[in-house]
Order: sequence, then C-alpha cells, then structure tokens
Amino acid sequence: MNQDMHGLWPALLTPVTQDGQLDTPRMIAHAKHMLASGCDGVTIFGTTSEGPAFTNAERKGLLEALIGSGLRPDQIVVTTSCSALADAIDLGRHAIAQGCFRQLFMPPFYFRNPRAAGIIESVSTVVRGIGDDRLKLMLYHIPALSSVVFSHASIQTLVERHPGIVIGVKDSSGELAHGLALAKAFSALSILSGAEQYVAEIMCAGGSGSINGLGNISPGLMARIIARPQQVDPQDAKLVLDLLALLSLCPGTNFVNVYKTMLAEQTGDASWLHVRAPLCPLEPQEEQAVRAAYRAIGPALSRV
Repeated sequence: MNQDMHGLWPALLTPVTQDGQLDTPRMIAHAKHMLASGCDGVTIFGTTSEGPAFTNAERKGLLEALIGSGLRPDQIVVTTSCSALADAIDLGRHAIAQGCFRQLFMPPFYFRNPRAAGIIESVSTVVRGIGDDRLKLMLYHIPALSSVVFSHASIQTLVERHPGIVIGVKDSSGELAHGLALAKAFSALSILSGAEQYVAEIMCAGGSGSINGLGNISPGLMARIIARPQQVDPQDAKLVLDLLALLSLCPGTNFVNVYKTMLAEQTGDASWLHVRAPLCPLEPQEEQAVRAAYRAIGPALSRV
C-alpha cells in the first residue's frame, strides 16, 4: 500500500470574474461541492487551476479563505510551482503555517528541457528553503507542458536525499506505460495519475489515486472508479472517454477553457467561462460546440 496520499484530489478549476480577478466565494462553493461529492480532498493552483497566472498574495489569500470557510488543511494540496524558487518557498512556508503539509511542486519551466541535475537541485532548494520536516512534497511530472522530466533516477535521488518529505509523483505524462512503470518502481510512494482514462489500471498496479481535471465535472464518476479500480463499470469507463473526447473537439482550444465550458453547461452558471490572461475565452462557435457535445452525451450524464 502506498503511503500518505490516496483517493481523488481534483485539480480545481479557478473561477474568476469577467476582468480576471479571483472569485473567492465561487471557489469556496466549488471546493465544498467536490468534497460533498466524494472527493478525498482538493488541489489548488496547478495547471488546471491556471496557477502560474496568479500572484503569491492571491494564492495565499485564497488558501486562507478556503480554510476559513471550513475546509480542513489536510483536505488541501497546495501547488507551489512558480517561476522563481524563492516564490515557491514563500508559498510552501505559508501553506505549512496554515497546516497544509501536502504540496505539489513543478520546477521552473521557462528554460526548455533542463538537465536532471538542475531539476533535482530545484526540488532540494525548495525543501531546504521551506525547512520543515512536516512537508509532504509531490513531484509534478507534466513534460508536455513544462518540458521538465522527473526520471526514475531523479525521483530515487530525491527520495534518498529527502526521506519522508518527497512522498510521491503526480504523473501527468498522459502515458499508461509511464504510470505503470512508476507504480511498479516506487511502490512505497504515492503515485497519483493525471490521466483519467488510466487511473484504474495504474491503481491496480499499485498507484494510489488521482489528481485530475475531469473531477471538476464528474466527481462522483471518478470517485467510484477510484474506490473500486478492479471492478470499473463499463458504463463509467465509456463516460470517462466520452467526456475526455470534448477536450479535442475543437482544434487549438485549451483544456482549461473546455473544462470551464463543460462546468458552465452543467451548472447553468456562465461565470465559469471566464479565464485569466494569457488564456482567453473560446470563440462563440467553439463554446457552442462544446456545450452541444456535452449535452449529446445524454442520460449517462446522470452518472457524473
């Protein structure tokens, strides 16, 4: 059994106003809905959350508001990825001061394909800078977006260098073989898949759950799959694929926009369509195509 983190921790979409400001009340309501729908916790300010587009002050303020609204610190994974390591350390220290020890970190991504030694040192710099043995750090592997690769050798080095602190990997490679290999090679770590369609298979190989974007739309569906990965209902498996197909419906659209459009259609709340620059709203025809495709899934949507 993997250690520390298990289950479903959706990468929360971040609601913003029309002018791109944080919509804290809507975020609180969304987080509470996720927990009430069977999620084990929530993850804030990752890529699905548009995290790098928000300042440290905004991110700190939202974390404090979530906890102030009644969320427990142990129900929140705080993503501390920043362009500057000092900013990541600042966010990490603040999160720990609020009681949030579980954190997700992706090294700075503005230099393409950094060497393993630099990636390892980025993590170590953050761990040393936070300087708290209560830290539980997940390594964020999303090379298609960041070009930062956590190889098996790098993971092993970091686990040995920071025992009890580096606790796992959030694998957003999107590759089943990669997730299976991580689960096999690091059975003592928490391996959380970001690829919804592969969560069950990776869990059966030793993975411990998922941090994903689809959970925003279908928390009940994903929670069922994670609760019984060996016995996934064929209808549930098909529904996951049908929902994920919307992400590639319109060429050139960003997955954050598509998820927000799906949520706007599901909830009847058009405020979810807002994004922060450099993202921009979908073109009207793109938005309507996503909405129509979501509705076309039909009665199966009752299972989300």
